[in-house]
Amino acid sequence: MFSYFKKFVSYYRPYRASFALVLAVSVAASCISLTYPLFTRYITDTLLVDPLPGAAGRILLTGFCMLLLLAVQTACDYWQDYRGHAVGAQIECDVRKELFAHVQKMSFRFFDEHKVGGLLTRLTDDLLWLAELYHHGPEDILISLTRFLGASAILSFINPRLTLLVLAFLPVMTAFVLFFSARMRKAIRQSRDRISEVNGQVEETLAGIRVVQSFVREGYEQKKFDRSNRKFLESRKRIYRAEAVVYQGIECFTRLITLSVVVCGGLSMLHGWMKLGDLLSFTLYIGYLTDPIHRLMNTIELYQHGLSGFDRFLELMSLQPEITDPSDAAGPQKLEGAFAFRDVSFSYGGGQPEVLKNLSLQIEPGETVALVGPSGVGKTTFCSLLPRFYEASGGSILLDGQDIRTLPLTTLRESIGVVQQDTYLFSGSILENIRYGRPDASEEEVIAAARQAHAHPFIMDLPDGYQTDIGPHGLRLSGGQRQRLALARVFLKNPPILILDEATSALDNESERMVQRSLEELCRGRTTFIIAHRLSTIRSASRILVLSEGTVAEEGTHAQLLARGGLYARLYGMDGERVALG
Repeated sequence: MFSYFKKFVSYYRPYRASFALVLAVSVAASCISLTYPLFTRYITDTLLVDPLPGAAGRILLTGFCMLLLLAVQTACDYWQDYRGHAVGAQIECDVRKELFAHVQKMSFRFFDEHKVGGLLTRLTDDLLWLAELYHHGPEDILISLTRFLGASAILSFINPRLTLLVLAFLPVMTAFVLFFSARMRKAIRQSRDRISEVNGQVEETLAGIRVVQSFVREGYEQKKFDRSNRKFLESRKRIYRAEAVVYQGIECFTRLITLSVVVCGGLSMLHGWMKLGDLLSFTLYIGYLTDPIHRLMNTIELYQHGLSGFDRFLELMSLQPEITDPSDAAGPQKLEGAFAFRDVSFSYGGGQPEVLKNLSLQIEPGETVALVGPSGVGKTTFCSLLPRFYEASGGSILLDGQDIRTLPLTTLRESIGVVQQDTYLFSGSILENIRYGRPDASEEEVIAAARQAHAHPFIMDLPDGYQTDIGPHGLRLSGGQRQRLALARVFLKNPPILILDEATSALDNESERMVQRSLEELCRGRTTFIIAHRLSTIRSASRILVLSEGTVAEEGTHAQLLARGGLYARLYGMDGERVALG
């Protein structure tokens, strides 16, 4: 519990001076507000009941003093409201930055198991409540304490007996609030989980809207969304039901206290134990005594929402990245590209069978290796282990004689260029997307890379050339155009190791022929791994690895494997036109 509190409070540290000033100003404004009933008592009992000479002037002077105090209080309230929210927003920004940086360090396995929509909820909605908690939590407690103690002291001075009567209600009110608000915590946490499910459903459906519409599955997706949305609604109803009970209970207690003060105060006035001004002051101060209970309820709700978000934040932060740099990570500035697999095994976990089993092989620098085999045999998994997108379950992979787990991730991944079948581009211009792998590249270098990828002609046909905005994920471009931009990005990066995962699958025959010549040039002198479904991209490979049942079933050149008449030959002969493999 202490470590939890320490972690929560640690985010105040950079802003402790500003926040301390916010709290001090809040206390000052609360103290000023305590004086208004006293001014009312002074005017009623001193200036009206038993008028003094010049009473009218004294009333005007008293009103002027109250006006000055009101101006000061308003200025204090404005400043603490603005600066308090600003500090809360700054802390929210810091927490979101820390969480986003942490999520970016997670391995592919993490994103296999978590929906983007759910992660988005944790980065946005959860942290909005957290910002409110950081601002209002300590402030509301301090303001409530100031007003309660101040009002109690003043009322005890005016009439101790009536003060005890009022204070007797407060423990009952507090117990009532705590009892019913305790039921809200679970409902609030469930509501957070439910909205994550809704966001995940929305993100998944909208990301695949083209598939949804092409298969006319809008009704099916609507039903899925309705189920998630209905669950979220039910969780919100449980929260509102508990809130209604608590808030109306507080209002009932407040009215009961006011009624008691009016009746008991009236009887006291009849017996001469109390003046009219004292009764008015008591009535006005009831709000100062019950306001902490109202604030307690608001604070509890705020704490439940905010701490629910903080719990989910810590839950995500507690998940350590599966793939990290060792403390003594070191490696050469330039890698040659010699790989050695030593009894490498891999499984996606969750009881799934091993995709790779005790795989051992040696790959020389500059060698072009093609990976073939039936779908699902582990070709993409094999390549994903090289840049450590996934970590091998067993065995080791050496690069230039050094275990890749001892290399800095930055060094390893900067040395590997990847072009995948599912091309991903970012919103922005063509220039920004090609330059993504080398932000310091000049425009001339970007254009040269685009020429190598045979992307320059279609780019120049666009209205704004290299400054053309390609829209979300590059959806304003065709599949072939997006693939050529991805290739240009790798040309610009110019790494010593290449992974081409069906890199020309979205190109037509003419474009593929042009890009293939560029790829052959790019592959020259580099260690290259090719996963392809067209023979034209692998026939010239220096070695072909045929994967089957988690291991290398066959290896050799295209001609050697055909001559053997084994698995490769069967795969080759499955398509009459000899254009498909896996």
